[in-house]
Amino acid sequence: MSTEIVHLRRRLVEFLIQSSTQLELPPIVKYSALSLFFDRFRPSVVRFLQRKKAEHWLLQPLTESNLQLFVLVSIWISCKMHCARGLSVHSLKSFGDKVITEQLFMELVFLRVLKFDIGTLNIAYTLLEDLFIQFKEVSKVGELLNFEACMEMMDLLYEIEETSLLYQSSTSLAASILVSSYIITVPKQQYDFPILPWVKMVTNKEEKEVVELVGYILDHILYSHPS
Repeated sequence: MSTEIVHLRRRLVEFLIQSSTQLELPPIVKYSALSLFFDRFRPSVVRFLQRKKAEHWLLQPLTESNLQLFVLVSIWISCKMHCARGLSVHSLKSFGDKVITEQLFMELVFLRVLKFDIGTLNIAYTLLEDLFIQFKEVSKVGELLNFEACMEMMDLLYEIEETSLLYQSSTSLAASILVSSYIITVPKQQYDFPILPWVKMVTNKEEKEVVELVGYILDHILYSHPS
């Protein structure tokens, strides 16, 4: 993969995260949008164009500016699913390079590329949040685990294509991020909870698989993004 493509992906991830932060959206909206755009839209758009053999300004050429518009569409759709009140078009305009005057058309194009598959019940974030709640219910150590650290790991894993592939196995990723945060944020003297056997029990994922993923995640986080 070329350096420019890697840099483009990183810029788009940052754009989505910054937009979600400035709009003061809840985490579920951000991670739903990340899933819709990076896990589904980006891998599908080339196949969509080949299949439809259609041309229009939003998809051909697929410029960074147009991709940013689709990032905003992913946020728009996620907000409609998870927020009591959806975003206004005005609130999105300040983030786009172009004035968004055809938001319904853009949304339709986005949904057609995704074949209208916008379910987010089983994305890694929702599974991780559920694991975190269960963990706090069964152990006091759960209060020491930093959930913000979990979300920071998820953000970093979206930056490059290789690590973002982990999102294809949401349950394994959620379990591994929880364990990774446990290792990093819980004081070692408090390591009195059998985290791996518990994760295996509640997720049905083998300890070996989780340990391997934890090692991979921590290697990426600690060495690729040293603090």
